[in-house]
Amino acid sequence: MESKSLNLINKNGLRYITFPSLELPGVTHGFTTRHGGASKGIFSTMNMSVSRGDDIEAVKENYRRMCAALGTDWGKCVLSHQTHTTNIRIVTEADAGKGLVIDRDYDDIDGLITNVKGLTLVTQYADCVGLLFYDPIKKVIATSHAGWRGTADMIGKKTVELMQKHFGCDPKDIHAGIAPSIGPCCFEVDAPVYDEFIKMEGIDLDRIIKNDGNGKYHIDLWETNRQTLILAGLDPKNISVTDLCTKCLHDDFFSHRFTGGKRGNLAALIALI
Repeated sequence: MESKSLNLINKNGLRYITFPSLELPGVTHGFTTRHGGASKGIFSTMNMSVSRGDDIEAVKENYRRMCAALGTDWGKCVLSHQTHTTNIRIVTEADAGKGLVIDRDYDDIDGLITNVKGLTLVTQYADCVGLLFYDPIKKVIATSHAGWRGTADMIGKKTVELMQKHFGCDPKDIHAGIAPSIGPCCFEVDAPVYDEFIKMEGIDLDRIIKNDGNGKYHIDLWETNRQTLILAGLDPKNISVTDLCTKCLHDDFFSHRFTGGKRGNLAALIALI
């Protein structure tokens, strides 16, 4: 596995990814691979999901290892509750540990935002697009899960708008990372999905959609999210975009499409330090 746009990190037996745009003082972050964890079988080895049937103690150990690499407290992770919405939660100190060490008291949350140091925001993936955000001026972080529905509904833009509304962030100050996901090489869809993307306003459809001519289309989720973040006001120079396809690289990443759903989850983690 090689990347021209992302950093591939090997640390304490773990392999994970960081984004050049987010390599800044005051924040730590990472996007997991399948390597370096304690899980077994279809979850091997670095499964970050507590709800897919894996041994919960193995999952907790995976979080311990990843958070140790990032320099954060695994017991203060805050997990999303993803259902392909554009609902985004403002996370407070009271949310520490929810979804991992204590039960969540929220549902249908695909994005998380906080300005609280020490909390690690976590969203999860197995082909969908992970978005990470950091405003080094206002000291605000966020992460959002952009499946094809969330991408078409511009969850990235909505995340930036909430950062503005709740914390006074200037989009020009926000740095972002677009994480490994199913790439334009492999994301083939039919007309109902295509119909949702052509409704998007302000997006250069010629750059994101390839008509295969047989009722099928290939869609570039990476470029769609990049354009969405630029629409939200981000400086293109502050956005790191993946070049790694989770389906092509299924030995390194969990891929729902490749496995037919028999898999664990990757995770995007970000924390203020």
